[in-house]
Amino acid sequence: MRYVATVYVRLKPGYSDPEGETTARALQGLGYRVIEVRASKAYEVTLEADSREEAEAAVDEMCRRLLTNPTKDDYRFEIRELR
Repeated sequence: MRYVATVYVRLKPGYSDPEGETTARALQGLGYRVIEVRASKAYEVTLEADSREEAEAAVDEMCRRLLTNPTKDDYRFEIRELR
């Protein structure tokens, strides 16, 4: 079966987020009452797996091995089956 995983990666709390800070200032400059912006990255991964559980395990491993830096990044993902 084919699955599509959307992986969301963002900095853990306490890490400087220059892109988010710049965006927050720009939005404030436009008159929005923004308190904070945190930038994140999204990956869309299409993969083959025999089951949803296998797909979830593979995506989790991808995140730990390549898509994130466990020291500074948090991640979450959503998986859906392609029909």
